[in-house]
Amino acid sequence: MTPLGLRLRQLREQRGVTLKEMAGALNVSSAYLSALEHGRRGRPTWMLLQRIIHYFNVIWDEAEELQRLAEMSDPRITIDTAGMAPEATELANQLARAIGRLSPEDLSFIRNEVVKRTR
Repeated sequence: MTPLGLRLRQLREQRGVTLKEMAGALNVSSAYLSALEHGRRGRPTWMLLQRIIHYFNVIWDEAEELQRLAEMSDPRITIDTAGMAPEATELANQLARAIGRLSPEDLSFIRNEVVKRTR
């Protein structure tokens, strides 16, 4: 599941909206919306994201958060380390091999550390 997918599911559940109802209102298939929530589809188009924001009638701060989550929700990432230090290539490869075995706590720690060190 992607960060955006998790938030969409939370919004649906908070408002008592089924996947089928939301898909119909957004004029997309239930299968597509399910795949978006589960991270089997990439981030939505800008237009679809705007329709989602309008559908949930969220305030500006929450709309910005949905946009941020969409940007961070591409489930198929490619990391180009050409021209970088060898450590960058090693890190990218280690992460690619190990990410599926890391706990949510480990993933949060690594993410927070990267964010902290790149500010």
